[in-house]
Amino acid sequence: MRSFKNDYSEGAAPEILAALVDTNGEQTVGYTEGDPHTERARALIREACGQPDAAVEFCVGGTSANLICVAGMLRDFEGVVCTPDAHINTHETGAVGACGRTVLPTHDGDGFLSVEEAERVWGFQTSCGRHMTRPTLVYITDSTEFGGVWDRRRFDEVCDWAEGHGCKVYVDGARLGAALESPANDLSLGHMASRADAFSIGGTKNGMLFGEAVVIRDPDLRRDFPYLQKMRGGLMAKGRLLGVQFEAAFEDGLYWRLARHADECALALRDGLMAAGYEPYLRSDTNQQFFTVDAGLARALEDACGCEIFLTLPDGRQVVRFVCSWATETADVAELVAFCSEMPR
Repeated sequence: MRSFKNDYSEGAAPEILAALVDTNGEQTVGYTEGDPHTERARALIREACGQPDAAVEFCVGGTSANLICVAGMLRDFEGVVCTPDAHINTHETGAVGACGRTVLPTHDGDGFLSVEEAERVWGFQTSCGRHMTRPTLVYITDSTEFGGVWDRRRFDEVCDWAEGHGCKVYVDGARLGAALESPANDLSLGHMASRADAFSIGGTKNGMLFGEAVVIRDPDLRRDFPYLQKMRGGLMAKGRLLGVQFEAAFEDGLYWRLARHADECALALRDGLMAAGYEPYLRSDTNQQFFTVDAGLARALEDACGCEIFLTLPDGRQVVRFVCSWATETADVAELVAFCSEMPR
């Protein structure tokens, strides 16, 4: 059975791989500094975002993009407000803390940063003046770590709160394609780009071998990003490999087609498992799907299709995560649904 563990198990979409092969013999300057493919990718991304004056930089992976942006938008005594499940708070091995910056998690439990919790953290952190880390940045993820999609109303509420409290906004878009192509989405790339101070566009989890693009409006980060990237070990000598991939992805809408396909497969999987009697943990309309099962079934599913045991609940049941990618086929989904339907529960 095909693995449903994550959306980066395969190599690259054929169109991306073909672009890399076709340009393999070219000689260009390095470090994403002026080669024609990287410059074309920058132009395409600016056009898609409606931000002709934004800086567009390229990182090898999501952790690199996150720590450079977060560290670059904060001073030593400032902190970033995020949900407890946020990647910078869980799966990045303290990268932000190692840069001398502080992560300030809320108590939100559904993957969405709420204005109420942001206000609580703000109030606590500012209650003792210079003796506490000052919140100066808001970090959100779209889609969320639980597959949720930020709608425009909720996104604007957080941006309005941040603006009113003198905070900048950074969006981790490791799965931005899945979010914006979701049928539940009403937030356009252009609107998000007009309000976020910086955000990433994930390629690693959407059909590329590797790579994240970072779109920057914040003038301080725009100035400092190239230096921070080099200092943090995130600058790639063969930078044109990043440019070639994003150029191919954004030239004719391939990036969005790949994300849409992953979402469609995941929603078919969700509907099939629900019809078979499985209980969703939280509603997801993207390529990640979460279901609550007993511990024995969780282990059996993990062995069969690689799905990840994501959480253990207080009653001992476990939340398993299934992830679809650009390479998932409808037949793969049907096979998994049939298998799950026959499992004793």
